[in-house]
Amino acid sequence: MPRLLARKAPGIFKTLPVKVEARTDGLNYHSTGLPINFAQLLERRRPMEIADSQHFSAELANLGVSVRLTLSWQGHDYWVLVRQRRPDRGDVVLKLISGYVPAHELNLPLLTAIQEVAEECLIETADGWLGGRFAETWLPTPYHSALRYRETSHFRLNPLSGSARPVQCGNLMLMERPRAYVHLPTASLQLVYDLSLELPKDCRLPSLFHVDECLEEGALVARLDRRRPDLYLLPLQDGRPNGELLTLKQGSLKPASTRGIWLSESFAEQDGWLVRDERIRWKDWMARLVQVEDEARRMAG
Repeated sequence: MPRLLARKAPGIFKTLPVKVEARTDGLNYHSTGLPINFAQLLERRRPMEIADSQHFSAELANLGVSVRLTLSWQGHDYWVLVRQRRPDRGDVVLKLISGYVPAHELNLPLLTAIQEVAEECLIETADGWLGGRFAETWLPTPYHSALRYRETSHFRLNPLSGSARPVQCGNLMLMERPRAYVHLPTASLQLVYDLSLELPKDCRLPSLFHVDECLEEGALVARLDRRRPDLYLLPLQDGRPNGELLTLKQGSLKPASTRGIWLSESFAEQDGWLVRDERIRWKDWMARLVQVEDEARRMAG
């Protein structure tokens, strides 16, 4: 039976709509309007159209963040994906760890991103659960009342190389250079941070679990279901996915089926600053990666 980890009122969350100014060489966003709650946010996330993918000005429903998390373990690298049912879009996808940016963190979205890692990516070891650290910042331990976190060991998050095109919040340059895109089906701006996750050397028999909040009887509830860990690893070869999908349980990697798998829009094709699709089939995404690599080899040769 799934274990209850946390329960809170959804009314606590507040965010702000954002206005985006996009040009070929960079993107700038800032908040606009009055704070909105979660229900108002969902109401604003409606399809929109933008004609020019490189130059535009638009008011969007919200700012979101995602983390392309690369796990380094036993000499190999893996991207971390989570399985999520999306009631607002009527689908189930594998996606990056992600979340909505609250109003008070719009100018510091990296903070939201690392907190999402702490909330969604749970690491159990033979000696207890791991907390985390990013540089000098300790990540929160959101389920400390329900889980026994280790006091003497933790995982580390480190920044990887960022996007070539800069993103600014008003006059503030986002130094980690996240990739940015405007998702037209939900009228939202998404920032994607590249981070690595390093497990401690004394980490024994790790297992990975995904925990996400869902709305139940007017409350946001987080549960841990050991039967459905819902966290997957994509092995990388020379920095590229090799087509496999794995799970990690008690230190053992096990293959997972990719049949019928859909990936979220962050894996879909990006045109300029725009992403037009809701999702992409796993097999179509892999085929596109092969096509991109073939084109790169032809250009190099």
